[in-house]
This record gives sequence, structure tokens and C-alpha cells, in this order.
Amino acid sequence: MFPAMNSIHDLPTPALLLDLDILEANLRGMADRCRDLGVRLRPHVKTHKCVEIGLGQRELGAAGITVSTLFEARVFADAGFEDITWAFPIVNSRVTEAVELAERIRFGVTIDSPEAVDLLQSTGRPFRVWLKVDAGYGRAGVTIDTDEALQLADRIAAAPELEFAGLLSHSGNAYHATSPAQVERIAHEERDALSALAERIRARGTEVPGLSGGSTPSMSKARDLSGMTEVRPGNYALYDWTQVALQSCSLDQCAATILASIVSSHSDSRRSVVDAGALALSADPGPAHLPGAGMGVLLDPDRPGHILQNARMRTLSQEHGIVDGTLPVGDRVRIVPNHSCLAVACFDAFFVTRGEEVLDRWTIHRGR
Repeated sequence: MFPAMNSIHDLPTPALLLDLDILEANLRGMADRCRDLGVRLRPHVKTHKCVEIGLGQRELGAAGITVSTLFEARVFADAGFEDITWAFPIVNSRVTEAVELAERIRFGVTIDSPEAVDLLQSTGRPFRVWLKVDAGYGRAGVTIDTDEALQLADRIAAAPELEFAGLLSHSGNAYHATSPAQVERIAHEERDALSALAERIRARGTEVPGLSGGSTPSMSKARDLSGMTEVRPGNYALYDWTQVALQSCSLDQCAATILASIVSSHSDSRRSVVDAGALALSADPGPAHLPGAGMGVLLDPDRPGHILQNARMRTLSQEHGIVDGTLPVGDRVRIVPNHSCLAVACFDAFFVTRGEEVLDRWTIHRGR
């Protein structure tokens, strides 16, 4: 299907490149950080959807993985992963698939409503259940200081078919922070909120085995995660421009870039077009609340780890990327996406590289 390609210069564009050395350093860095903080790492594989990367995370000590979809869960279960948490509220129409996974592996599900508890109990099958808690992000999850949270925990723990795994949250609000100090504060507020709720539940006679939380930004700045048992960052494997802007990482830690070609250029309007639009970079606006916002950044080919000056990704349409700046038609550029998780989901495979050499092609497993 793909001819032998020994160099990135042989690749058709747009192409998703994965720098192997940077990836491996990122994986080691987060594994070390979790050990230092005394928490288990359960990485979220939705970022990369790639078995080879998941195996690398497991080799470095990951205590299971996290997925967003049942398709991801099946792919990784088929690859030998035996401890998987589906960090998305269980869906009525997919419960049969969840049952099949629970019969194969140690499979955790998340719930935040009494209806979801009823659904799980109606199957008559054992499930490992996390109570999803909103610790400040404002997305899914029970409100942390309500009686509903206490009652749901009691119901899960009392159900003979269900194993209460504990409390699970996501510090996604760290993505809206304006400073590293605010990111650190959010990480510790999540820890404190989960710990306080756990104590209220324990006071009612229900054991809370685990506290699971975190995000890549919060894990970059947290200093003390006492009481937490595991964290679930995902983006750290690849990083992206959003993480750079949040100061979670440096530009030279971004492992995934999109290789694109200049297909049109006009000096009179100081505008160029690349063949990487929203279906390569995603339409995520990134950290629009922070300086330097755009639709991704172009790397300087002559200065590794630096942004190309006088050229800015301004807007995207489906296949076109509009660059403010005049670049020669036929030249190639590497673009750091705003959101690597969404950019990865635009491609079927990573081209694994070291420098300009293409070492391998790793499949990206996309599906619901």
C-alpha cells in the first residue's frame, strides 16, 4: 500500500510525523513524575490511539490505560491490555459492548446518574464502576458538594453486581488557566475536592478505594498529590502548541507535527496556502485566551525548536491552511497543531521518524 520511504522528503503531504526520540523522552518524563508524586499512571490513549505507543507506556510502568471509546477499548484489549477504564458516561445503546469487554478484561466504567446505575444492574453482570465527579471543569460529573454524590456512591457500593472503584474527575479547567501558578492551584483544588468528598462518603460507612484525576497541564505543575491514587493525563505523549502556551512543555518536546507543502503563494497579499487544513490540523482554536494564538505554528527548518518567524497559521478551511507570510511554492513546512489529540484523529497512521529518516509506520485506530 505504501512504498518504502526512507526520508520525510519521500512522503506525500499532508503527513503526520512522530519523532521517536521526543516521544520516548516524554513517556519517560511523565512516568518519572508520577513515581515522584506517588501516584499510579493510567494514561489516556485517546491522544494517540496507537498500540505501539501504549506498549511503550506500559513498559514504563503504566497501571492500565484510559480510553474514550469502546472501539479504543477493543483495540487495546485485543493487543493484550487487561486493565482499561472507559472515561465516558456509559451509553444505553452500547451497554452490550461494555458487558462483552467486562467479561474479557478488568474493565472500568464511569457513571454520574442513578439511571446509569440502574442500567448496569439490569445487565446482571459485574462491572467496576467509577463515580464521575465535576471537580471544577463544568462538564460531566455530579456536583461535588451535593447529596446526590453521596447517594450515588452508596448505591454503587451496595449493588452486589458492582465494584465501587472510587471517584474520578478531570481537571480540564487547567486548559483555561492564564499562568502556571493557576494550573498548579487547579491541580491541588481537584485533589482537595476529591479527598473531601471521599471523607464524606467514608463517614457514611462506604469505602472509597481510589481517587483518579489529573490532566496533562495539571500534572506538569502539581507539587503534592497526597490522597490521589492515580492520574490520567494523555496529551503528554505528544504535547502540542496549547501545552507550550500553558507552559506545560517546551516547543522542542512536541513529538507530533504535520508535514505540509506550500501550494500557493502571493507576495502582494503576503499570503501562502498549505495543503493542511482542518482535516489535518483540526479546527481547534487552541489557547485563544493566551498570546500567540493561531491555528498552529510553523517550525523553523533551520533552527530546531524555534517558530518560523514572519509566518503564522491564520485560518483553516477543509483542505487549505492560510498562512500570513510569503513562502516559496513547493517548500515543505512542519506544523505543530493546537491540539494533537484532534489532529491525530485526522490521520490513519504516524510516520515514525528520527531526524529526517522515516523508521516505521504505526497505525492510528480510529472508531467509536
